[in-house]
This record gives sequence, C-alpha cells and structure tokens, in this order.
Amino acid sequence: MSKNEKKKYIYEKLVEQQSEARLVRRIVLVAAVLLILFAAAAGAGGYFYINKALQPVDESNTKEVKVEIPIGSTVTGIGQILEDNGIIRDARLFRYYVKFRNESGFMAGEYNLNPSMTLPEVIASLKTGTLMQDVVMRITIPEGKQLAQIAGIIAEKTDLNQEEIMNKLNEKEFISKMMDKYPDLLTEDILDEKIKYPLEGYLFPATYPFYTEDPTLEEIITTMLDKTKAVVEEYRGQGEEKGLSVHELLTMASLIEEEATQQVDRAKISSVFYNRMETGMPLQTDPTVLYAHGEHKDRVYYKDLEVESPYNTYLHKGLPPGPIANAGTTSLEAAVNPEETDLLYFLATPEGQVHFSRTLEEHNKLKNEHITNQ
Repeated sequence: MSKNEKKKYIYEKLVEQQSEARLVRRIVLVAAVLLILFAAAAGAGGYFYINKALQPVDESNTKEVKVEIPIGSTVTGIGQILEDNGIIRDARLFRYYVKFRNESGFMAGEYNLNPSMTLPEVIASLKTGTLMQDVVMRITIPEGKQLAQIAGIIAEKTDLNQEEIMNKLNEKEFISKMMDKYPDLLTEDILDEKIKYPLEGYLFPATYPFYTEDPTLEEIITTMLDKTKAVVEEYRGQGEEKGLSVHELLTMASLIEEEATQQVDRAKISSVFYNRMETGMPLQTDPTVLYAHGEHKDRVYYKDLEVESPYNTYLHKGLPPGPIANAGTTSLEAAVNPEETDLLYFLATPEGQVHFSRTLEEHNKLKNEHITNQ
C-alpha cells in the first residue's frame, strides 16, 4: 500500500470514527432526554397518586364502620384492615406515612371509623383508644356558619343556652387553655385586639358523634378543634408556599366560603382575591361588611359600606383581622390553589350565578344587567 493510499485509508477511518462518535452521542442524548422525561412523568404520577391516597376515601360519607384491630397487630396488618374496610385508600402508603411521621402507640380494640376521616384522624383514633360505642348524640355543623350560629346549634343539643356558650368561647381563661392544647393551630393571631371572636372560623364544619349523654362544652369544642387541626395540617404546607399563616389561610378560606354559591366558582373567586391583593386593590367583599354589622342581609347597600370596622374590606386593604365563618375543605383547597386568571371582579346574581370580569367597565355592565334592575 502506497503512502498516499495509507493516508487516505487513515483519513477515511477517522471520518468513520467521528461519524460513529456523533451517532453514539446523539443516541446517548436522546436516551438521557427520554430518561429524564420518564422520570418526570413517573415523579408527577407518583406525587398525584400519593396526594390522592392521603385524602379521605369519601369526604361526604360519615357512615360509621366497625373496625376491629386485634391484639399484636403490626402497622402493616392495621393498614390492610383499614384498607379492607374502606377507611383508607392504600395500606402501603399508610405504613410509609406512619413510619415517616414516627407514629406509634396504636391500641387493639373495636373502633367506629368512617371513610370521611383523614389519615391523621384515623391514626389519632387508633392511638387514643376510642373504642366502639353506641353514638348517643350527633352535632352537625354546616359549612359557612359563624361562631354565634354554631353556639346556637350546640345549645339545641345540650342543656346550655347560646349566651352561656358564647361567653365560654370568648372567656380568656378558656381561650388560653385551648391555645396551650393546640399551639400550632391557635396562635397569638387570635388574640389581636381587632378580632371579634377568637375561635371564629376554627370550628370545622362536620358531623361530630358523641358517646355520652352530656358531654361538656370543653369536650365538644376540643373534638371540633381536633378535626380542624387534622384538616388544616393537610393544607399548612401549601398555605405557607402562598405566604399564608394558618390564621390567614382560614381567613382567606372563610371569605371564599361566604362568597361562593357553587363549588366550581371557588378557585376563580380565590384568584380574584389574590389578584386584588397583588395589585393593591381592596378586596371589597360584601360578607365582611355584613360581619362588621353583625347581621345578615339579602342585599348590601352603599350606606352599609361605610361601617367603620377592621373587617370592612371596602375601607381596609388586605385580609380582615380573622375568619368571618367556618370554611370547608373545598374553600381551603381554593385558598391554596387559586385558578390562574387575570380576573379582578365577580358578581353573584340573585339566581345564584357568578359572573367574572377583568375590568370595572365589564363589572358595572353586569351589575346593571343583573342587580340594579332587580
């Protein structure tokens, strides 16, 4: 082979090797991209699966199920029993959750549990030994109720009257005792001098079973606060990401609860509130005005908007000092997951519809169409 032929051969080999190298790099790059996309998809799918599994099996189903936990049951065994009885979604996730949270002290026995319970509630029941008993009394607190209304509901079920209950719920010694019992839930925020009632918005809407004929008011309230604590824990992290303390989270959720006429409107209403705060606009939500007046009205007039109160969001920017009612999970969910919009106005019609708009001009037009001529 001549010198020129040898050079040509070497050159061709180099070109071939470079071509192969480019092909290999391209294959590696494509494989890496596919691997990243697969990992991201798997991670997202895993996140949504875990998030779903942590939610109650059926939030609206409060029908009690008798569940027996045998002596000597392992966490794995307890999780499987709970899944088989429809109390939790996934036994394996229950085991991981218990291990991650370092939970222990589960007690054997027969329990009354229901599919609306969150994982923290189920765990708390199994740890405290709330054994199966006949329910003697139930107290149902609907969504959107204010503290005075809740006191009235409790009064109907007990020997106490509404005034006695309200006095107790606002008693400094009682509030201090509850704050010591629930330090992560009841913070110094509820002692702000502008707050109307410290426990407003902190008694979660649910049906509460009681197993004695005459539970004390403290027993009733602690049962409700236990529920509130368990539910709020599910949203605390997302609230902090939005820059909201627990108190602010419950306050925002209460505004959404009072304004929403349909479940589907809540994320949009939440969006309007966040957009307004970001642009420096007052929230201007009528329920805060009614709360300031201390009365319910079917319609708010311009003269009502003049009430001097820290709760009046027409006069004061930002959130009011505290919640104006109790909020359910759908409003808490909307408070931490507002819809991404550029909306700044909404209008609830007498027929229960909610119309959203981006400008004051659009809003006033809707107002003339649906409200002014009523």
